[in-house]
Amino acid sequence: MRAVIAEDSVLLRVGLVKVLETAGFEVVAEAGDAESALAAVELHRPDLAVLDVRMPPGYTDEGVRAALVMRERWPEVAVLLLSQYVEERYATELLIGDTAGFGYLLKQRVADVEEFIDALRRVAAGGTALDPQVVSQLLTRRHSDPLDRLTAREREVLTAMAEGRSNAGIAERLVVSESAVAKHINSILAKLDLPKAEADHRRVLAVLRFLGVG
Repeated sequence: MRAVIAEDSVLLRVGLVKVLETAGFEVVAEAGDAESALAAVELHRPDLAVLDVRMPPGYTDEGVRAALVMRERWPEVAVLLLSQYVEERYATELLIGDTAGFGYLLKQRVADVEEFIDALRRVAAGGTALDPQVVSQLLTRRHSDPLDRLTAREREVLTAMAEGRSNAGIAERLVVSESAVAKHINSILAKLDLPKAEADHRRVLAVLRFLGVG
């Protein structure tokens, strides 16, 4: 069976290629962004596409939007989404329609190679593979404070944003790269379900939400 892999992390992409080849798949193309992934699927028409939820350039929902396009244009292509954490609204959007040939797993599952390979084969064969944490969250549908979704590092970044620090200032304070800060900020904005707007305005909305006045 033939597969396309779309993952911006080179190390994880290399690992995924090895796992898929172990499972008997032929990886016909690799991509580091959603646009390239769509082009690869259009060209090769694989049996399976494995996509990261968040990819360049925005690191928000590029993989999800690509998956929706694939399922509309090429329904015969099975899609397996990989995410760093449970993103309920994306999972819900993708599960509204036909779930045949669809999977949504947390990246931590890749470490259990045998289980991951089983999920790959199940999805490629037209079945469904949903991460236990995804299922649990969709079933419970907790109405908690959106801030509870943030990781400890994301809270540190948001605190620094509330202090008025720029991306460069946050990076210097937390001893990380500016690209890492940008990725954390995009994650924060997505988790807080802020409306689409100019980037600076969304930062302000995030800070107001953090301070309890927005």
